[in-house]
Amino acid sequence: MNNIYSIITGTGKYIPTRRIKNEHFIDTDFFEADGSKIDKPSQEIIDKFLEITTIAERRYVTDDLNTSDISYYAALEAIKSANIDKEELDYIIVAHNFGDVRHDNRQLDIVPSIAARVKHKLEIKNPYTVAYDLPFGCPGWLQGVIQADYYIKSGDAKKVLVIGADTLSRISDPHDRDSMLYADGAGATILEAKESDTPIGISSHITRSDTFIHSKMLFMGKSNNPNFENKDDFFLKMNGRKLYQYALENVPQAVKDCLDKSNIDISEVSKVLIHQANGKMDDAILKRIFKLYNTKEIPEDVMPMTVHFLGNTSVATIPTLMDLIMKAELKPHEINAGDTLVLASVGAGMNINIVVYKV
Repeated sequence: MNNIYSIITGTGKYIPTRRIKNEHFIDTDFFEADGSKIDKPSQEIIDKFLEITTIAERRYVTDDLNTSDISYYAALEAIKSANIDKEELDYIIVAHNFGDVRHDNRQLDIVPSIAARVKHKLEIKNPYTVAYDLPFGCPGWLQGVIQADYYIKSGDAKKVLVIGADTLSRISDPHDRDSMLYADGAGATILEAKESDTPIGISSHITRSDTFIHSKMLFMGKSNNPNFENKDDFFLKMNGRKLYQYALENVPQAVKDCLDKSNIDISEVSKVLIHQANGKMDDAILKRIFKLYNTKEIPEDVMPMTVHFLGNTSVATIPTLMDLIMKAELKPHEINAGDTLVLASVGAGMNINIVVYKV
């Protein structure tokens, strides 16, 4: 008897057109969290940032676009890629963290939900295409994929659209060095039910939420600049050092636990598609994953990276990365039939989730 599996049949993305290189920040006054001005030349700060994160540039949306707009564009691509009738979608799940933040107003706008706006823009008339949002930090898109898997495995759905989109440039403090991490973007995937007598698609997944100690690693706060003109504005803040340590201590073991659930060894993994907030951090995580298997030999192309030219796009990172590879836009990386993928994310909450996927 065949089992039902969740497979990805279509991908899409929206990469904003505004390319922001590190030199963009050369005239910026940076401040510490305590409000004291950083007494270093901007070029020195930027050079150190590049060394630590590997980020050389990022993308920002133009003033006329919001999160719901770029979600829609990514969704259009994914639907076309999957070659499905949009009216047959059972769910539209949009992972984001800040809703539609307009370029001239940082107020959170999620009524109606971003998913409802996307469904409206797609002109889907089917009332049983259920649209809802999923705020879950940077792991939001992957958690949406996990929820879609539950729907499909239970028989409740056959086709699910999962989108990850954020415009982090609009909630980043221009006087905080961490603002150079953040970028905008959207990625989307179609998951469908497929019968198979051998395991395909989503093989296993794990999610954890460490809120007892780590819930305030990322938070909203006022500008580091004590003289910032709009003193009531809140921006995204993080404790970068502790977040780095948390990820190194917990993500590798979560990856191994998820692979163990599928009885798969790390040597069988073709690609590790990981959320990219910091290139050096991801390199360190990968080394620790392989160390858990007592091996120092890490395949050269096992972890494709985009953070150096796209920055940290939060929930959009992994679906955008997947789309780039699937459409041969990130050479030499390829995803082929029979490959085993590990999808991994960590972010605000603190949340971690892992998916093992067999192509």
